[in-house]
Amino acid sequence: MAETDEADVLEGLPPSSKFIYKTLEDDGPMTLKALTEETLLSSRTARYGLDQLEDAGLIDSSPALHDGRQTCYKLENEVGESAGADDAGVLVSPEWVETRLSEFEADEPELRIVDADDRAEYARGHLPGAVNVDVLDDLVDVGGCGIVDKRGFESSVGDCGITEDTTVVIYSTDHNQYAAYLYWLFKYYRHTDVRLLDGGKLRWEKSGYPVTDDVPEFTPREYSAHPPDDRVRAYRTDIEAALARDVAIVDVRSAAEFRGDEAAPPDKDLPEARSAGHIPGTVHLTWSEVVDENGFKDRSELERLFRGRGIDQGTETIVYCHVGERSSLVWFVLSELLEGTSVSNYDGSWIEWGNLINAPVESDTEES
Repeated sequence: MAETDEADVLEGLPPSSKFIYKTLEDDGPMTLKALTEETLLSSRTARYGLDQLEDAGLIDSSPALHDGRQTCYKLENEVGESAGADDAGVLVSPEWVETRLSEFEADEPELRIVDADDRAEYARGHLPGAVNVDVLDDLVDVGGCGIVDKRGFESSVGDCGITEDTTVVIYSTDHNQYAAYLYWLFKYYRHTDVRLLDGGKLRWEKSGYPVTDDVPEFTPREYSAHPPDDRVRAYRTDIEAALARDVAIVDVRSAAEFRGDEAAPPDKDLPEARSAGHIPGTVHLTWSEVVDENGFKDRSELERLFRGRGIDQGTETIVYCHVGERSSLVWFVLSELLEGTSVSNYDGSWIEWGNLINAPVESDTEES
């Protein structure tokens, strides 16, 4: 399309389309979620603007380079995402990390890989160049309730040789629960470029890539966190308010915990709550339903799963578990992979709610 024709077509489109076009022109290819964050348009308005641009032939859409679950939008006459920019991907593959191991092992702060497991697991073997942040020990308050303040986060992150401009890749064992929690914390403090290693340490080892017990030494950096983003975090008061509003509260714990048969995860060394059961009116979706042996399930499966529970990208949603780590995995799916516009993680979770006096609790003997 000639430049003059393109300008004429754009002139006839709504303001939201013009705003999005200018944003893509200035900043390059972006996902819907990135566009809503950059433009401050609502998800519905941004989708409408994108639809008008696509119908007019002014933009193209394709799966994001490092995360096929997301759609990336770019100007029709623009070269696609470059392999070096990696702008769109919140998930990276083991292959992506393996090709950059020498960069992760360098002292320069451009790239840093973080192991979010406890220190004992880290000592058993970790990815080359990985630093360790023990989430429960370093970043969660006593008893699993509440997170580290801004100053404590800055100290832990800076000690790892990370700056505000570092591309941070996080992983953990099992299915990345603690990695997702740390990812959520980075997002809470508005770190710009943070990603998960899809499939975590399990997939890395299954792929035949190396682990080591060598502990890297990086120069500590001054890290200055942004003010917290409370849009991604829910508090007890938010749960109380949600009980009287049209908000989806999603319990991602095991069926036994949800029913009230267990007051703590049976397979984890975490404190029990005073009462057992679930927050009234909650949707039950076990966290393990969003993953398989290779990492996160594909987008169509995830959309079908949540749609079957009455939740889509436009549903205001709060997720919780026992201390917030399993729920952060589901938060990641809803917020980052499915690009939900109003999803928050209740990190106080059951260890807080189940210990409150007179807080409403439901329990049953039927598996939901």
